[in-house]
Amino acid sequence: MGDLILTMKGIDKTFPGVHALDNVDFELYRGEVHALMGENGAGKSTLMKVLTGIYKKDSGTITYDGNVVEFTSPREAQQAGIVIVHQELNFLGHLTVAQNIFIGREYMKGKKIDDARMIEEAAKLFQRMHVNIDPTEKMSNLTVGKQQMCEIAKAISHDAKIIVFDEPTAALTETEVEELFDIIRDLKKKDIGIIYITHRMDEVKVITDRVSVMRDGAYVGTLISKDSTKNDIINLMVGRVIYEDPKTKSMVPEGAPVVLKVENLNAGRFVQNVSFELRKGEILGFAGLMGSGRTETARAIFGADPKDSGDIYINGNKVDIKSPKDAVNNGIGYLSEDRKRYGIVVQRDVAENSTMACLDNFINGIFIDKKKEDSETAKYVESLAIKTPSVDQLVVDLSGGNQQKVVLTKWLVRNCDILIFDEPTRGIDVGAKSDIYKLMNELVKEGKSIIMISSELPEVLRMSDRIVVMCEGRKSGELSIEEATQEKIMHLATMGN
Repeated sequence: MGDLILTMKGIDKTFPGVHALDNVDFELYRGEVHALMGENGAGKSTLMKVLTGIYKKDSGTITYDGNVVEFTSPREAQQAGIVIVHQELNFLGHLTVAQNIFIGREYMKGKKIDDARMIEEAAKLFQRMHVNIDPTEKMSNLTVGKQQMCEIAKAISHDAKIIVFDEPTAALTETEVEELFDIIRDLKKKDIGIIYITHRMDEVKVITDRVSVMRDGAYVGTLISKDSTKNDIINLMVGRVIYEDPKTKSMVPEGAPVVLKVENLNAGRFVQNVSFELRKGEILGFAGLMGSGRTETARAIFGADPKDSGDIYINGNKVDIKSPKDAVNNGIGYLSEDRKRYGIVVQRDVAENSTMACLDNFINGIFIDKKKEDSETAKYVESLAIKTPSVDQLVVDLSGGNQQKVVLTKWLVRNCDILIFDEPTRGIDVGAKSDIYKLMNELVKEGKSIIMISSELPEVLRMSDRIVVMCEGRKSGELSIEEATQEKIMHLATMGN
């Protein structure tokens, strides 16, 4: 590592009802990958938004490249060489990949935008990243994982001295993660400083040099990555060990009835002749690589995407689900992998988001019973440990993990019998993961049934009673939890590759 390129001292930031940053210190060397960790709401993203001019700090000093600075906008920070890849994707869906990467700094040919040059330069970026993405494709047509890779390509395209990665691997496959790590190693060689926000403990030793931990808006301490254990980091974050062992046997009662049966479901090229059953009190894991058709299958069942053919049975009765409303009326709830697009209305408060799936239950005459709405929401805010000053807080002001918990609350308030959780712990810290795992186990004990789609194999093995594996739009196999291993799952997930 080189000399210090960034020093943040005594950074303070307060929002209405929240002391988000409390006298925080942080430093970064040239050519260093410095992990920034902590539970959701600890202040990690807020600190980085202060650095890059999204938020104005209340007090403290920032010294960058030998000069005291205070950026007033992300563009000003970018021009100085500091770029952030946000956890929440920020793009214009109607524009192409190339147009999104170079937006605001387009290549010109005379007075016209040179689209051909932008496409050429974007292709070079993806080639360097070993990523297969068409620069002419519309952003809205890409999967969440590919959209994330485009955000990373955009950051790399700047002549940056510091790149901040905020949960960059949350939506990536294992192959894409390895490709990203290769890119980061290449950036290190060029003396670029990397600030790496992550909740994934396994990544710390692989890619980072040091780890700084925050808790409740304050700096807790810094560890050398290679000399630290997972428990060392977790103890700094939450003060307790929360990792659980993989499940060794199914917890589904013998003879439990089938609550959902899917037969020969077809929906476009990503869902081909998919059949499976879900039993009462079961957590059915869905595993597979990105693009295997897991999310597309869930969306077809929920009526979010049209199915071409196939039958769906609930409690033995054939149902015709043509829309999410039909699915909800049949007792199915769906937690989308893309919470911002499909799960929440960020400019509404916590209570409004929590009750939107069953608003009729809170109508008194022609008005919404606000007291009843707030009371019901408050129960779940407490049980899920949602960090919010009140149920009247706008969801946009919550951290990503707490936004995810609000989406969970929506379906818990609705009291659905069948729950589809698509990447339920994506972008969520270890403490919050433990809370959600406990909640899922409580729900199935109460007789609910869960389909859990997850890209994290340890999570699949920890939570599932049975595992369906998909590959290239088809069900490639099914494993009982007693026989399942990461190796067997990956074998089935790559059968078509």
